[in-house]
Amino acid sequence: MSQIITVFGATGNQGGSVIRAIQSDTELSSQFKIRAVTRNVSSAAAQELATKGVEVVKGDLSSYESVKAAVSGAHTVFLVTNFWESSSREIEVSQGKTATDACKAAGVQHLIFSSMMDASEVSKGAWVNIHHFDGKAEIERYIRESAIPATFILAGTFMSEVVDMLQKNGDNYVVALPIEGSAKIPFIDVVADTGLFVKAVIKNREKLLGKQIYASVAYYTFDQIINEFSSVTGKPAVYMKVPEEIFRSFLPENKAAEIYEMLMLIQEFGYYAGADLAESLELLDGKPTGWKEFLEKNREKWE
Repeated sequence: MSQIITVFGATGNQGGSVIRAIQSDTELSSQFKIRAVTRNVSSAAAQELATKGVEVVKGDLSSYESVKAAVSGAHTVFLVTNFWESSSREIEVSQGKTATDACKAAGVQHLIFSSMMDASEVSKGAWVNIHHFDGKAEIERYIRESAIPATFILAGTFMSEVVDMLQKNGDNYVVALPIEGSAKIPFIDVVADTGLFVKAVIKNREKLLGKQIYASVAYYTFDQIINEFSSVTGKPAVYMKVPEEIFRSFLPENKAAEIYEMLMLIQEFGYYAGADLAESLELLDGKPTGWKEFLEKNREKWE
């Protein structure tokens, strides 16, 4: 009899990637029945999952009873929380704790949480407004304290987010940020490759309990990102370092401090605090998407 894997955020980038990875893997698709959790079971994305044999259920991370029903009988749970939905650390942490409590009560055997490092701790208190990092780190601590068997996936910078940073200026494309072009970020094609890392975590459960997995293909500098963009697309592009006040003026007030401090953290301490990606990459049974490959797949955006 198949075990149940409950996937939160099933119609989003990360959850959707996890579902596709499981369905396309002969071993895991025979081992697990997928229960996809979404707030809108009538959406086109949810209905498409249902046509592929996925059990689609309605779930709300702010409701304990709703989460309890979603994880009931599940062996494995993939949990992703969305800070930007509310822009509230308190709400995100509360949702993470609610899900943790429900998983513990249900006897879940493997909770895989999409976490982040504690930016305040890594920066020794220098940068304390990176709530979309620190809230997830707080949830991770709560999961560890709860003694649920768990593994933590830390996704790198989404390639799609850097695409959004590329602004057309005359004949050129420009990325303008308040950090040096030599600053390094870990990169992931979140839609294609989140599932690749989660699949590896499921298959290596015993040795990865309590571990953090760095879900990124490689570290890239912004200079490299720009150069490869031009190489693939044939479009001229430049990286421009801009003063803090100019950068912040282009962002909504509720995001300006958060994003600026995150960039400072990357430059001064590193997105993963300098962690090596090799051990995480060795777990994979496939090759994650590189930046050039991502650009090739999305070439139509610049044609």
